[in-house]
Amino acid sequence: MHHPLLWLRVAATLALASCSGQLAAVADKTPDQVQAAYVVTKDVPYGADKEQTLDVYLSADGPKRHAKNYTVVFLHGGGYYLSDKAKEERYIQPYLKKGVTVVNLNYRLKRGIPVATEDLTLALNFLAAHHDAYPLNLARVVLTGFSAGAHIGSLVAVTANDPTYPHPLAPGIRIAGVVNFSGPVGGLDVVEEVFMNNPVPVMKEIGLALFPETIGYAPKETTRRYEPLTYLDPRDPPFFIWHGGQDDQVPPATFTRFVDQLQQDRQKNTVLYVPEGRHSPSTKELEEAYKKIFEFLDKQ
Repeated sequence: MHHPLLWLRVAATLALASCSGQLAAVADKTPDQVQAAYVVTKDVPYGADKEQTLDVYLSADGPKRHAKNYTVVFLHGGGYYLSDKAKEERYIQPYLKKGVTVVNLNYRLKRGIPVATEDLTLALNFLAAHHDAYPLNLARVVLTGFSAGAHIGSLVAVTANDPTYPHPLAPGIRIAGVVNFSGPVGGLDVVEEVFMNNPVPVMKEIGLALFPETIGYAPKETTRRYEPLTYLDPRDPPFFIWHGGQDDQVPPATFTRFVDQLQQDRQKNTVLYVPEGRHSPSTKELEEAYKKIFEFLDKQ
C-alpha cells in the first residue's frame, strides 16, 4: 500500500538536501543527467604556453547550493613531468555526479616545481579576470589533486594568507578547502632523493627535473620554500588528506609533521591514512575516500 504523505516527505527531504548543498545526501547523477547539467568548455588557454590550458565544467546546480556552491579545481599528477588532465578524470567524476562545478587543469611540465606551482595561481587569476565568460564561484574554491597536483594545490592554499609569497591570488578568490591525494606536504628533499636514486630511467629524470636550476640535490632552503609544511598555520583552509602506508614515491614519513598539526583540529581537518594503500588509490579506496570527502565538504 502506498502512503502519499510518506512519499511527499521523502521527496521534500531529498529536495532540501539538494538545495542546502549537503553533497553526501545528493544522489549521483546518471551519465545523461551529468551531460544535461553542465556547460563544458575544453582547453581554455590561461597563458601563452600550449600546456597552460584548462577545462571548465559549469554546473546548473551550483547556484542552488548557496554556501556550498563550490568550484573544485583539480590538478593531475605525474611528477611535474608527465601526464595530462584528460588522463586522471576518475578524480573529477564523483564531483560531476554530484553536480559540482569543476575546473580540470593542465600546467607546464618538465620545468620544475616552481613553474608548475605558479601556474595554478595564474589559472585562478585568469578565471577571476574572465568571470563574465566563466561565471564560477571563486569565493568557495576547493583545490584538489593527485600526487604532484595535490602538492601544488596544497602549497597555493597555505600561502594564500602569506603576504610574502611571490604569487598572490587575485582579490575575491578564497580557498574553502583542500583535498590532497598522495601529494607531498613536507620532506621534498626525501621525495627528491627517492626519485633521483630510482633505477627506472624516467623516475630519475623526474628527480633531476624537480628543481632544474640546481645541479644535483636542491639545497634544503630551496626545498623548504616549496613545502606546504613551511607555511601551515591555524588560519589555513581545512584539509582532507589521503595517503597510503605503502607509498614508494612519497614516503609516509614525509606526512607525519603536517598530519600531526592537522589532527590538532579534527573537527576542521580529515586525514585518511590507508596502511595498505600505495601511491595511487585503488578503485575501491577511491570510492571509500569520496564518501568521506563529501562529508568533509558538508562541514565547511
